[in-house]
Amino acid sequence: KPQTDDMREAPALVIIQHLLDAGAEVAAYDPVAMEETKRRIGDAITFCNSMYEAVNEADALFLVTEWKEFRIPDFEKMRALMRHPVIFDGRNIYEPQEMMKNGFDYFGIGIQPHIQS
Repeated sequence: KPQTDDMREAPALVIIQHLLDAGAEVAAYDPVAMEETKRRIGDAITFCNSMYEAVNEADALFLVTEWKEFRIPDFEKMRALMRHPVIFDGRNIYEPQEMMKNGFDYFGIGIQPHIQS
């Protein structure tokens, strides 16, 4: 939930569990809720100190909480750090055409996927 550490019914917890069940390695970052997330999930995932640390060598980014610092990241830096520049935007905070221009495959909620050719 944006701007809070309230993890009750947080979609991130469900998504993380599904990714873990599928065998994914998960690295997570939240500016406020890291301690609460650690309490709920334990050491099943890697907890990061920044959004850039979380995307380092990532195959994809799942954006599930709308924080102000996530709105205008350094997309060039993100793309360079990621193994595969793929964004699943659960909040539709990014413009699909802008993501394509920045070299990302982009999947938003209720919109057509935008995939690099």
